[in-house]
Amino acid sequence: MKPLDIEALIEFTQRIVRQPSLSGEEGAVTQIVLDEMNALGFDKVWVDKFGSAVGMIRGAQAGKTLLFDAHTDTVGIAPGSVWTRAPFGAEVTDTHMYGRGVMDMKGSLAAMIHAAASVDRSKLAGTVIISASVMEEVYEGGALKAVMDEVKPDYVVIGEATQLNLARGGRGRAEIHLEAIGKPAHSSSPQLGVNAVHLMTKVIAEVEKVKLGEHPLMGPAILALTDIISEPYPGYSVIPALCKVTYDRRLLPGETPEGVLNEITSLPALKDVNFKAKIAQSDHITYTGETLSANKFFPAWELDEEHEFV
Repeated sequence: MKPLDIEALIEFTQRIVRQPSLSGEEGAVTQIVLDEMNALGFDKVWVDKFGSAVGMIRGAQAGKTLLFDAHTDTVGIAPGSVWTRAPFGAEVTDTHMYGRGVMDMKGSLAAMIHAAASVDRSKLAGTVIISASVMEEVYEGGALKAVMDEVKPDYVVIGEATQLNLARGGRGRAEIHLEAIGKPAHSSSPQLGVNAVHLMTKVIAEVEKVKLGEHPLMGPAILALTDIISEPYPGYSVIPALCKVTYDRRLLPGETPEGVLNEITSLPALKDVNFKAKIAQSDHITYTGETLSANKFFPAWELDEEHEFV
């Protein structure tokens, strides 16, 4: 391998961290990535229809195709959150760089790009692909799958932070939507209606008691409430007839959509509560104008310790 230019790597990381890139707004950071891949001499660089930047390094000898992926989108800056350093400052100290997306996942993306460019192609058997994928925060793996369908890799490495440990498995994720159905009424006569928010508070109280499994490699499954909203909203002088809640469910190997929903809908204390539970289905528009459609159940995965890739 050629020696890495650490200063150039740090500077590139700062550039992409300083460029905000919410999901669906990754176009500017994608262009920075493309320019860097071209400047570093990648053999082929392109953008797929969903807006992911892809770069290829070809070895002199035939071999397997190895795909490294890191997403370019980030979550936003939460209202009211206190940052001790500028979120898009990419400030560097002796030990760290600070900024939105440094760890998730712009730092690993920059490292992958510069590492691939440093490979001695005369000694490389096979092909290295770098994918800077989009929309991961809202549709986990959807854009990556499109890249995989195009380049057909033998193996994939994902650059999520693992404290520099090799992770041979990952919890999956499901987005669960709950709906409590009430009855509308004027707020001057609330007794004539059924308040859907009150119903939902009963549902939440029972769901929070659900005992989830644990895995020796991946740790515990997780069920976290991420939003709640009533309808109509704003509710001027109206008892809400509908209340919606979203749960983020982190999955363990072997879990199914049916099983995940059943652990909620079969709760005895909720048998008389009028509510529904379903796996979210949604469409997301990428910055290129294409639509990614998602059934938001992404199973957990695990490779055996003896697997040749591990």
